[in-house]
Amino acid sequence: MKKLLIAGLLLLPLTAGAAGGHGPELEDANVDLKDKASLQRGAKYFTNYCLGCHSLQYMRYQRMAKDLGIPEDELRENLLFGDAKPTDMMTNAIKPADGEKWFGTAIPDLTLVTRWRDPDWVYTYLKSYYVDESRPYGVNNLVFPKVGMPHALINLQGIQKPVYAAHHGEGSEPQVVDVELVEPGELTVEEYDSMVRDITNFLTYVGEPYKLERRSLGLYVLLFLGLMFILAYYLKKEFWKDVH
Repeated sequence: MKKLLIAGLLLLPLTAGAAGGHGPELEDANVDLKDKASLQRGAKYFTNYCLGCHSLQYMRYQRMAKDLGIPEDELRENLLFGDAKPTDMMTNAIKPADGEKWFGTAIPDLTLVTRWRDPDWVYTYLKSYYVDESRPYGVNNLVFPKVGMPHALINLQGIQKPVYAAHHGEGSEPQVVDVELVEPGELTVEEYDSMVRDITNFLTYVGEPYKLERRSLGLYVLLFLGLMFILAYYLKKEFWKDVH
């Protein structure tokens, strides 16, 4: 439980803006909401590594399982913890006051994180931790400088060191421009990238579950309007043919 609790804190820094400058170039998350397998894996990773602290208070387990094609028996076995029920919202037991006491701010809900951030930002952030002994947890983040949370996935990704700019102004701190993997983790680079993409894909779905349906409906609306335009055009010609 303790391990899960700490792991869930990974995404806490997503609530604040990156400090200073425009930050690094974001990598393409390449999310695909039609990829049910990716979304199912993302749901598994999120509930195991993040939900211990970060809630999805606008999403219900049962709704998620239905959308992603997860049978109820698998939902109960793999994605429900403690006394959680399929009809419950995806929340946790951490109180806002506790988050403020432990971390100086309430631990944020992540239902809409990819909407007020960006999927590419989330994806790049999860890949951009590096060793920094000056920080309380011994790590920093290229996308979010002076990050306050530990790198809960470090055992999976491995250890990365900072790559500094070749030149910097006199008296200024060296600027970190990239990260470099120096000690591999349990996953290969490709496997870790795939895992992070699945998490980002899942969070993108959670932020707007009706997105694919809305796009499909929008196409039908445009086709309907196009048909009505044609009918209206020929009707107008019929009405005005005698005027001329």
